[in-house]
Amino acid sequence: MYDALYARQSIEKKDSISVESQLEYCRYETHGEACMEYTDKGFSGKDTNRPGFEKMMNDIRAGKIKRVIVYKLDRISRSILDFANMMEIFQKYHVEFVSSTEKFDTSTPIGRAMLNICIVFAQLERETIQKRVTDAYYARCKRGFYMGGRIPYGYRLTNTVIDNIRTSMYEEVPEESEQLKMIYSMYADTDNSLGDIVRYLNEHQIKNLRGANWNTARISEMLRNPVYVQADIDVYQFFQSQGANIYNPASDFTGYNACYLYKGTVSTSRKQSDLSDKEIVLAPHKGFIPSKTWLACRIRCLSNRQSTKTCKPKNSWLVGKVKCGNCGYALTIRKAKTKWGRYFVCSQSGNRGSNCTGAGCTVYADVLEEYMLGAIKKRLSEFSALEESSLSCPSDIGEKGLHAVPQTNMTKKIRLTQIEEEIEEFLSKVSGASGVLMKYIDEKVSELDAERKALQEEIVTANVTDTEGRLKQITNHVKTWETLSFEDRQAVVDTLIKVIRIADGNIEITWNI
Repeated sequence: MYDALYARQSIEKKDSISVESQLEYCRYETHGEACMEYTDKGFSGKDTNRPGFEKMMNDIRAGKIKRVIVYKLDRISRSILDFANMMEIFQKYHVEFVSSTEKFDTSTPIGRAMLNICIVFAQLERETIQKRVTDAYYARCKRGFYMGGRIPYGYRLTNTVIDNIRTSMYEEVPEESEQLKMIYSMYADTDNSLGDIVRYLNEHQIKNLRGANWNTARISEMLRNPVYVQADIDVYQFFQSQGANIYNPASDFTGYNACYLYKGTVSTSRKQSDLSDKEIVLAPHKGFIPSKTWLACRIRCLSNRQSTKTCKPKNSWLVGKVKCGNCGYALTIRKAKTKWGRYFVCSQSGNRGSNCTGAGCTVYADVLEEYMLGAIKKRLSEFSALEESSLSCPSDIGEKGLHAVPQTNMTKKIRLTQIEEEIEEFLSKVSGASGVLMKYIDEKVSELDAERKALQEEIVTANVTDTEGRLKQITNHVKTWETLSFEDRQAVVDTLIKVIRIADGNIEITWNI
């Protein structure tokens, strides 16, 4: 039997002790007796998956080793559980354990207790190092540094400098980006599915320039990726509405830079559609997909699973829009063997732990659909009257040119978002505020609210031209409602209506326009 000298070094650094130096310390403890050396270079102490360590443990089980000597405790293990299992094996085969610099004697209770205390601090040190590495990673992410990984289709890497530090950034590849622009344009049209796009690409022999095959999963991944979008205030508001953590202020979303999407430090959801607690950072490279097109595709991706469930004839084209006015949860379709056939019920009514008693009345699907179709026609007629009256109004484009209006509108949207954030900040200070402070908060909130209302009116006016074309198309759809497909009816509802709340016989409609 012989002594076993064990040494480990995860990374070679100037301030870390080398494997050779560790072995020199350990040899001193042998006093010239026979020994065998076991080493692991480039392996962490977080677990025992190390070839040198495993070979030593096999020799212990074979009865070849009487004592194990290490330079320091954390060289052999940084895990309490691994250390405890190792010590059980040592005791089973009567193997002594020696730390040459810490002088532990495992034959005494005090020695074993001290070993356990040291291993606790060794594990704490490892977790602290891991936390520092993670924090450093996300700090670099938020500054827009290239963090490695697969280069997205449509881009190549190019060198750049950010904050006087050399890094890389994406640069558009025109041949690939043209294919992506076509894919986005096709999917923004609700008549095209992912399968339709794949078939079109294959039928027209449009090859993936990187040699991969086109498939729906790959295209869906591209459509969800904000690395392509020209991120403006609409993109900012979309991610904000989805619960994402946005690092850059709203004023930075000018429609030039694209975005990086990171999983975040606390997010546990594996669903790709779940953006809550994800990290959104403006990237240093330029996007090439307009925000309107990107958002149309991204929203379709979010609702794909729901749409596949609600396209059955037994359901209603209002499903997903109708909410209970009492608890806020969705009203879902139920079937009954009556002349009405279908009716809406609150999804929380009757559930254990829920106090909701439902919408307060029986909501027949046919009756609600007929009512909503009438409400849609009335809403469209109101906008038709607005369109006619606006024809007599002078144009405000003037000498600024056609391109000045969208830019001004974007600036107004940015300011509108800033106002919302300022109001929320003031309201968060209401609790515990003194009388003088409350008066100041009330005055500031009133000023901001007045500015908000004025901006909202200006934005609506500026959007009249863009809205006219969409409304004409929707009006034509409504005129031929009976011949429309289920999907087209849903598309009309998605465009016009944000939510329908029903409670105690009252219907409240929140419109998108």
